[in-house]
Amino acid sequence: MSAPETASDPELQEVAWDLSDLLNGAGDGNPQAGVDALLADAQTRADAFADSYAGKLAEIDGAGLISAMQELAQIEEIAARAGTYAHLAFSTDTQSPANGALLQRVEEKGTAIETKLLFFHLEWAALDDAKAEALLATDGLDFARHHLATARRYRPHLLSEPEERILAEKQLSGRSAWTRLFEEQTAAITVDLPDAGEVPLDAALSNLFHPDREVRKDVAERVTQALQPGLRTRAYAFNTLLADKMVDDRLRAYPHWLAARNLSNEASDESVQALIEAVRARSEVPRRWYRLKAQLLGIDKLADYDRMAAVTQDNEKINWPEAKEIVRDAYSTFSGELGGIIDQFFDNDWIDGPVRPGKRGGAFCSYGVPSQHPYVLLNYTHLRRDVLTLAHELGHGVHAVLGGSQGVFHMATPLTLAETASVFGETLVFGRLLEASPSPESKLSLLAESIEGSIATVFRQVAMNRFEHLIHTQRREQGELSVDDFGTLWAQSQEELLGDAVEVTDNYKSWWSYVPHFVASPGYVYAYAYGQLLALAVYGRYEEEGAGFEADYVNLLRAGGSKSPEELGQIVGVDLADPGFWDKGLDLVERKLDAAEQAARDAGRI
Repeated sequence: MSAPETASDPELQEVAWDLSDLLNGAGDGNPQAGVDALLADAQTRADAFADSYAGKLAEIDGAGLISAMQELAQIEEIAARAGTYAHLAFSTDTQSPANGALLQRVEEKGTAIETKLLFFHLEWAALDDAKAEALLATDGLDFARHHLATARRYRPHLLSEPEERILAEKQLSGRSAWTRLFEEQTAAITVDLPDAGEVPLDAALSNLFHPDREVRKDVAERVTQALQPGLRTRAYAFNTLLADKMVDDRLRAYPHWLAARNLSNEASDESVQALIEAVRARSEVPRRWYRLKAQLLGIDKLADYDRMAAVTQDNEKINWPEAKEIVRDAYSTFSGELGGIIDQFFDNDWIDGPVRPGKRGGAFCSYGVPSQHPYVLLNYTHLRRDVLTLAHELGHGVHAVLGGSQGVFHMATPLTLAETASVFGETLVFGRLLEASPSPESKLSLLAESIEGSIATVFRQVAMNRFEHLIHTQRREQGELSVDDFGTLWAQSQEELLGDAVEVTDNYKSWWSYVPHFVASPGYVYAYAYGQLLALAVYGRYEEEGAGFEADYVNLLRAGGSKSPEELGQIVGVDLADPGFWDKGLDLVERKLDAAEQAARDAGRI
């Protein structure tokens, strides 16, 4: 079993963020002082903003609204710099008391700023439709128009200003506190591996790709053991957050647990349900793959710990310098502009790469401040899937850089489109790797990784959405869930996906307990499936059109979140309103499975 291999890849050890740019010179090199200075500036400006505009929005004219939004953008920028610094510092070392204290201070002071500005959104939502429409038509409001228009959709779910203030203040000791506890608990999990000792959870999980089934089974048992000590605490934190959301949804008159997420995603309940039903109806695709995989591995039936196993011996390790060149070349060949942005990530301190004790698991791209470059976090373990993860997160990165031109209100898309650039970039790199494959065996290995990526991003995320549906529903109908309840519902959601193709073992029943999205972003996971299928459709357009498509694609990314999802799709010729849209993306996944079966035959494996 393997531990992190940074020692054999010295360049990777040096891949770490320099977060000082976020402080913009504040604090004279003292991060805590810099953060405090930014927050003090934001608070002063928020106080002045409230003095100028509170209680006066009903009389504001177009020019006044532009001025107000420009100042609000500045306040949000300043506060976001401080918040981003604290969150990123915490993510690289969640065990540092100083990082934890800084994060808490930022959240407390950020809440005070947010509370001071609450009036604006409430007064804006309260304007009558005629007044609001006239203001939205003002020339020069492009930088905030879509943001303001979509904010009015929350009118039925807003409370009075005093009530909103109370909820904002109490969040510090409520949702944000419990979420932080969960993240600290999961980041501290280590797994005792033979020949490696105690390693971070992500490093242990990478051994599930091992070709030896006994190794996979052993590491799965060890992961389960490592999850046990804090399991009841994580379950209690999760229960508390389920109850918190239940109360919040009731107070705000949301009709069901997913309604608030759908609203923020600018997606109708009907379209989201259509996506979920379309994916669940095609569960035979992953089952068909897992049956083929069992043949390739020479076993009768997969167990849950077999799902990520390499199907060939072509499971090469890729050092950081090679990974950089593969990704750089794929992006640059598609678009010189995107390639130039990718170069900046590698040439500057915009990436934190190696696995380290206390570092948050997984990978993400942070882009909360449009005037500042994004930051990518990885836990690079030298597997080929890590190269695709790098390509994925850099897709978010180029989207953030281009979308940043829209300013703080429009730089980011709803979650339903947030995965478009990342999956597209990952697909570019996959295509490059597939073209370079020297044999059917190598092609089979790559196709297997890609299919499993699609299963994880589309089918598994919808199964995880199903788990969320089950736990939120049971919490509301029957009360607090036990650890066994969580395990039973987790297994049920996975068995619905896997059918008779994969055995869900008892050990697997606790593996829900390290997934951060369930806690930090309820309802988030279906957006992965939405984004994956959308990105596949966009990539299909690229294959159809060839040269010239990149201009439309770059325009899509540059638009950020300045338009509705349907309008953004039109930029690249995709119709999100088409009821058959989801099946088109799923057809592309199935065609890749056809190719894998052919590669297996060509390699003499079946």
